[in-house]
Amino acid sequence: MQLIKKYIPFFNWIVSYNKEMLSGDIVAGLTVGIMLIPQGMAYALLAGLPPVYGLYAALIPQVVYAFLGTSRQLSVGPVAMDSLLVATIVSALAVNPDNYIELAILLAFIMGALQLFFGFFRFGFLVNFLSKPVISAFTFAAALIIGLNQIKHLLGVSFDKSLLVDGVEQKVSTSTLHDLFSQVIAHVGETNMMTLAIGLIGIIVIKLIKNFIPKLPAALVVVVIGIMIVYFFRLDNYGVKIVEIIPQGLPNFGIPTFDMESFKALIPAAFTLALIAFMEAISVAKAIEERHDDYKVDPNQELIALGASNFIGSFFSSYPVTGGFSRSAVSDQAGAKTGVTAIVSAGLILLTLLFLTEYFFYLPNALLGSIIMVAVFGLIDLKMPKQLWKADKKEFAIYAITFLSTLFIGIQQGIGIGVLLSIIMIIYNVSYPHIALVGKIKGTNEYRNVERFADLEIEREFIIVRLDARLFYANMNVFKDKIVSLIENNDKQTKAVIILGKAINGIDSSSIQMLKQLIKVLNEDNIRVYFTGLKGPIKDKLKKSGELTDELKNKCFLSIDSAIRFHKNGQVDEKFTQNC
Repeated sequence: MQLIKKYIPFFNWIVSYNKEMLSGDIVAGLTVGIMLIPQGMAYALLAGLPPVYGLYAALIPQVVYAFLGTSRQLSVGPVAMDSLLVATIVSALAVNPDNYIELAILLAFIMGALQLFFGFFRFGFLVNFLSKPVISAFTFAAALIIGLNQIKHLLGVSFDKSLLVDGVEQKVSTSTLHDLFSQVIAHVGETNMMTLAIGLIGIIVIKLIKNFIPKLPAALVVVVIGIMIVYFFRLDNYGVKIVEIIPQGLPNFGIPTFDMESFKALIPAAFTLALIAFMEAISVAKAIEERHDDYKVDPNQELIALGASNFIGSFFSSYPVTGGFSRSAVSDQAGAKTGVTAIVSAGLILLTLLFLTEYFFYLPNALLGSIIMVAVFGLIDLKMPKQLWKADKKEFAIYAITFLSTLFIGIQQGIGIGVLLSIIMIIYNVSYPHIALVGKIKGTNEYRNVERFADLEIEREFIIVRLDARLFYANMNVFKDKIVSLIENNDKQTKAVIILGKAINGIDSSSIQMLKQLIKVLNEDNIRVYFTGLKGPIKDKLKKSGELTDELKNKCFLSIDSAIRFHKNGQVDEKFTQNC
């Protein structure tokens, strides 16, 4: 039973379910469902799919996550950033509209399979390579691209570029800033002023409702009003583009269609999308978890839940989904207690697909564009670059490069470059750790970095160094070179090197060999080497290796002062001597 509860968290909370929880779940579920209907259709349009596929993506995945997810408020479904990524990925491969839909569903299938694999094998740590500056920069740039892409709906024109692929004309989504600006300039003369007015008024009304009547479902309000205005005034006869026919009924069950060539082509993109989607969901889930003390979010189980949502959803015509920030926040605020919220929300989507799709016929595309623009521009964080500029110029550089790459090269390339830079920074930081020359604070037994503290007592015959990192093959030569450099710059006054080891939290066999060689070379120059403050696991590793047994005999101490006393007069204080 414990194993079942581990992989199906539904059984953890259903045993204590009560009427109080049900009332909160029903209210939250209906609220999120009302939000999700217009949002789902808008995000499907952003992904280059017919609006009904946004409803399909909001149906089965929600129910699957309700049973498998560890967050009880996370709202799983189509989101803006992933929808744009779907458009970018699929438009480069599709050769016709039917093929486009098949590839979008196949992308969900592959992405779900990868997330399941990562979850079962506990690869949740992979998301750690998406550092905060990379996530923030990517979100900022992607929000700009997504938002500006909606200008075509507000103008009533098309920004898609046509390319010939194997003799077939193919539509490719515009996903770089310069392409978007060139498309705006090229098509601004074709603007339908009535469409533009609908879009701008939609943005204003949504913002006003959010600011002054936050409990009102702003997106649904503008959708209902927009449909009524277009219907009664027949604005579609004046060039206002509308959604038109949305197929009624539930999605059919079917195995995603694919050929091996398409499958192979989608795997790299699906890998990227799987990590980005997980990053979005886990960030939201963790933020909401802090407001509750009755459950814990498990990153690896979240991967399994999201993977199953995408994988199973693909058999019911769903394109890639993840946890949405705004819907999850609303779900929490509306009183969601458990996964029943998602089931109620999915139930409302089901009723819409069965009985209400005909009422969305006159929904103007410009309003869907307005909903997306308001949603994504709320994701922009202008504080992060300012903080990074003040705190860490290297991280600011990563932020800037990721931001500019996403804007001017492409969405996928931007996140890829950001991750690569993060990995390079990790390698750089571990390869060039902080190494401090320390001196004694007058009148105390405390030793501090000579570059940070003034008036320290420094005995020139002793070089006391502190390594603030794990000592291993990638940084051992940097550490050795630093010691040699300090000795060379000490005008031949060095009699002993004291390595302060309290911040060394690991050591490998290559470093042990390096220390043995260094001690040998320094001893030949009548320079002794001592260690102080070594942690137990480090001493254990040194003992087990047996390489430094003779070199470290009577050379390990608990304090720097005891090492200095031993060097000066051979005095061994048993209370301050370590057995290495």
